[in-house]
Order: sequence, then C-alpha cells, then structure tokens
Amino acid sequence: MLTIIPPMMIPFMKHPLSLGALLLLQTILIALTVSTFTLTFWFSYIMFLIMVGGMLVLFMYMTSVASNEKFQFSWKTWLILALTIGILTKIKISNTWNYHLININSENINNLKIFIMSLSKFINLPLISISMSLIIYLLITLIAAIKIIDIKHGPIRHKN
Repeated sequence: MLTIIPPMMIPFMKHPLSLGALLLLQTILIALTVSTFTLTFWFSYIMFLIMVGGMLVLFMYMTSVASNEKFQFSWKTWLILALTIGILTKIKISNTWNYHLININSENINNLKIFIMSLSKFINLPLISISMSLIIYLLITLIAAIKIIDIKHGPIRHKN
C-alpha cells in the first residue's frame, strides 16, 4: 500500500536530489515487499545494492552538473504526503487488525528448515571454490584500481 505513494509524489519534486531520495525510498519499499513474498532475502538485497550504486552515480553527476541549484522545501508536498500516509495506515490497521499475529505450527517450522537448507547451497563444496575465486578476483581488481589512482596524484579525473 505504501509503494503507491512515492510515484504519486514525482510531479511535486523539482530537484534531482529529491527525486533521487524518492527513488531510493521506492526501492527500499519494493525490496521489503519482495522480501516478504520470497523465501530468501537475496533478490531484494541485490536489487537494493544495485539501486544504491546507481544512486551514487546519479549523485556524482548531479553534483558536477547542478551543484549551485537551490533545494526548495515545499510544505504543501509534505503535508499531502503525511495526510496520505496517515489515511492509508489507518485504513490498513483497521482492516487487518487481528489477534492471530503469532502462529507457530509445523508449516512455519518446515519453512524455516527449507530456508536454512537453501542458504547451505552457497557454502557447498563445489560452489565454495567459485565463491573464493570471485572474492580473490574482486580483491585483485580493488588493489589494481588503487595502484592506478596513486595516492600522490589524487583521483583519476582531474578538474580543469
């Protein structure tokens, strides 16, 4: 229900930073929603990390292009957002209120066993060598990038 609100707020946002924050909020909400429907959190975690990486690129671009643009705070926008969230929360709480929140049965225990078994596939003997080689490759790439940059000369991109 809350995933509907950030797309409705897009027309009210004018600054790239506010649009980026709105996109990040939408990503967090969708990642949490997807993680409740799946057995593991891996997909939502990877999706969140990819979006945060994209947001870092967007932030760097925004600071180089529109660094002097003023960020204007609109009380009307936040009032509409607060009222909408309040109304939707009230509707959601009143419709779904029940006293059966904690239900421990054999089905939940079986789901927990399946979850633990699905995580053990990543630490299995044939796959651990692939994981370790990927970790070593990323470490070597990081060291090579640090050597290319050279601490004395600063960043790769020089400002004119």
